[in-house]
Amino acid sequence: MIRVVIADDDELMRVGLRMMLQTQEDVAVVGEAADGREAVRQALHSTPDVVLMDVRMPVLDGIAATREIHAALDDPPKVLVLTTFELDEYVFAAVRAGASGFLLKRSPPETLIAGVRTLAAGEALLGPSVTRRLLAEFARNAPVEPAPEVRRRLDRLTERETEVLLLLGRGRSNAEIAAALFVGEATVKTHVKRVLAKLGLRDRIHAAVFAFDHGLIRPGEGG
Repeated sequence: MIRVVIADDDELMRVGLRMMLQTQEDVAVVGEAADGREAVRQALHSTPDVVLMDVRMPVLDGIAATREIHAALDDPPKVLVLTTFELDEYVFAAVRAGASGFLLKRSPPETLIAGVRTLAAGEALLGPSVTRRLLAEFARNAPVEPAPEVRRRLDRLTERETEVLLLLGRGRSNAEIAAALFVGEATVKTHVKRVLAKLGLRDRIHAAVFAFDHGLIRPGEGG
């Protein structure tokens, strides 16, 4: 059962999301919040797998709430950010805060439900165009080379795992990585899981951000 918390200051939106999710046998809504502070409290005490997080909320906005949730928990829930507009500054800030997915509120019900399942399965959820813009933004601020501490973490990776990390940093899908390395997608999934585990990363989006943040990929190499 996938445990979900809904955080949105619009009561009608919360009711609509709850009714939609309650039609699914594998999903349970375990909490709701009308502001960011309550969203943090629900995340800490309701042990959700996924939090549906509105960006603009009173008391504490969704991005700040996401940041607090990830700071407070060793194994935080996945955060799927929901917003009315696809504004890059929201996407960049949300990913930096720890969010693993981003969807527009006007997305069809089946897309939202699939998004919840995707995050619950440990995957990230960003559209290809959003991912490309995200990586381009992070590339502009990338350092010249990894710091010594980061280099020690990278030394834990095998040569093939390092190749996979670099391809994740370029926004490649599992199918594209498999084609580039002449292996099956199942093998790629195994490598991705090992990369995430060894580097202590949440998902493939944060692996891509890690690659840019630490100078593994230079501006112009992503995409």
